[in-house]
Formats: sequence, C-alpha cells, structure tokens
Amino acid sequence: MVSWRLASGGAERISRRTKHISPEVGWRSPPKDLSLGKHEVHVWQAALEQGPSQLDSYLATLSADERSRADRFHFDRDRQHFIAARGILRSILGLYLNRAPRSLSFTYSSHGKPALQLPSDVQSIRFNLSHSQGMALYAVARDREVGVDLEVMRDGPQTEEIAERFFSSREISTLRALPPSLQTSAFFLCWTRKEAYIKARGEGLSLPLDQFDVSLTPGEPAELLGTRPDPLEADRWSLKDLTPETPGYGSALAVEGRGWSLALWKCPNS
Repeated sequence: MVSWRLASGGAERISRRTKHISPEVGWRSPPKDLSLGKHEVHVWQAALEQGPSQLDSYLATLSADERSRADRFHFDRDRQHFIAARGILRSILGLYLNRAPRSLSFTYSSHGKPALQLPSDVQSIRFNLSHSQGMALYAVARDREVGVDLEVMRDGPQTEEIAERFFSSREISTLRALPPSLQTSAFFLCWTRKEAYIKARGEGLSLPLDQFDVSLTPGEPAELLGTRPDPLEADRWSLKDLTPETPGYGSALAVEGRGWSLALWKCPNS
C-alpha cells in the first residue's frame, strides 16, 4: 500500500474475449492507499498544462537525459508538456513502487519503448503513456505488457489517405462500407486500437499496421480480429476503448492476456 505523500513531493456485444473487463465506472480520484493487483490494469488521465511551480517540481525529478531532451524542444509549450508528462509518469510509478520519483531510472528498447530499470524482484511493473494536445494517459500493469494511444479527433480528407496507406484490406473494406457519418469515428477507433497494440508489443512501425486487423465499426466491441503471420497471436491480447473526460479525444488500450479488471484514475493537480 502506498501513500499519496510521495506524489506531493514531485514524487455491448459481449464476446468471450471481452467478458474479463470490468464495467467502466468513470474517472475517479485514487484512494489514499493505492495498490495494483496482478490481475488489474490502471489507466491515469492527466492534464499537461501545469503552473510554473508544479513544472519546477516535476523538472526537479527528471534525469539529466530527460532534461536534455526537454531543452531540445523549440517551443516553450512543447517543452513544458514534455516536462509535465515525464514528471507525472515518475510520480505515478513512484506510488506503486514506494520510491521517490527522482530515484527512478529507465531503459529503452530498440524501438524506443521505455521500461523501468530496477532490481529483478520489482521489475513486474509495465507501463505505457500517450499524450496529445495537452492531455496524457498512462497505463500501468503487473507482469503483462500494456499499450495506450490518445488522439485528438479531427475530420478531414487526410484520414482516408492514412487509411489507404496503413490499414489492412479488411479494415479498409469495413470503413468504406460504413455510412459517411460514421467513417470519421470509425477511422479513429481503428487508428487508436492499432497504435495501442503496436505500442504494447514494443515493436514500433517495424510491425506493419496492415499485418493485423482490429474491429472498427462504432458500437461494436474493441477486438484484435486477426494477426499475420501467426494467427494465434490475436488470442494473446485484449483491446478496450477509453473515453477521456475532455470531449474530442479518442483513445484505446491494449493489454497482454485476459482475466484483468480496469480502474480509471484522475491524477492530482490535473
């Protein structure tokens, strides 16, 4: 059990695949004593627009390489959002590990996915983050990989071009068959689900987006429908749509395995 005092210092069509996911109860403030069970997935929502004092607090927790990355941003707002995103990540992970945020270190895969650099007995924590236009989502689990994607939803002709370039033939056919009034929302359902999955896999765009199929018809459950060349890979993963409190965003979560429940938390200072 972990006290919130760490953070203040800086620190549907129900299928067999979807029965394991608990009903959404909305974004809530976390309890004072927070724990993460082996069969739980927690997703945090946070605002990246922070005041100067809070930004200074987050900056103090960052490593030298993170500060160097922050300094490379041309625009102040982008730099501030990066500092907030990384500082909030450290605060969240510090809660679960009962460690000061500034004491955490990260490693990165060949495709850039971050992981905690910790002794083997506490390396069970897996996480992923996504941010867009001043909002961030963080997914955290134990002993299972997670991926999350967050996008601002915009209508425009470029969505059709992106679909033609990146979606599978099955997904393109499904998208074209929908009424025009549903195609924008279907596009973002598809895009966020695909991004969440490749982020959970940690392979980046080395995993071609047209080598797997996701559901995208509005109103139907989020599912990984098929994977190539290994068709059994689809059964290893679960997908779930998320609805941020701020309108105009689309988001999806990918989780390794089944039999997990979902909790949605709002970060303090957000």
